[in-house]
Amino acid sequence: MAGTVAAGVWSLQTPLDHRVFGVPYDDAELLGKAVTRGPASRPIGLTMHLANGALFGVAYTRAARRLPGPGWARGAAAGMLEHLATWPLTTLVDRHHPARDELPSLAGVRPFLQSAWRHALFGAVLGALEARWNGGDAEEPANADVHVNGYVSTNGHGNIHHAFSGETG
Repeated sequence: MAGTVAAGVWSLQTPLDHRVFGVPYDDAELLGKAVTRGPASRPIGLTMHLANGALFGVAYTRAARRLPGPGWARGAAAGMLEHLATWPLTTLVDRHHPARDELPSLAGVRPFLQSAWRHALFGAVLGALEARWNGGDAEEPANADVHVNGYVSTNGHGNIHHAFSGETG
């Protein structure tokens, strides 16, 4: 869910970053026009973009607790890692996308920086939401020992013997 919301924030801010970076690149348009043309390309592309956010969110959630720092920073770092890993593929978009004549070129510094901004924003939103919805910004990984009333539990819920015996730490 956090990945879908973060992808939605990315899409909602896109008109703003068009003005800031001067590049009319739109992920929903890029994705939608890869599979269809006409008025359906935008909603199909947006659906694909949100689904990609959800998939990234699932992968991120599985790794997040192993990363140091607050959720927003972990997420932003993950978003930037994805940006840097996939950016070289944009040369394929400029050469082979079925609608390459209808899309702006992704070559150059401004499209790179625009995409970096989008990935950092996406990641920060994803990380903040994931941390909030899945247990906060823990100092330790989620599977670390948790001390409950002086007793140690590996599952974070206390010791079942002490829960039923009424003993306190």
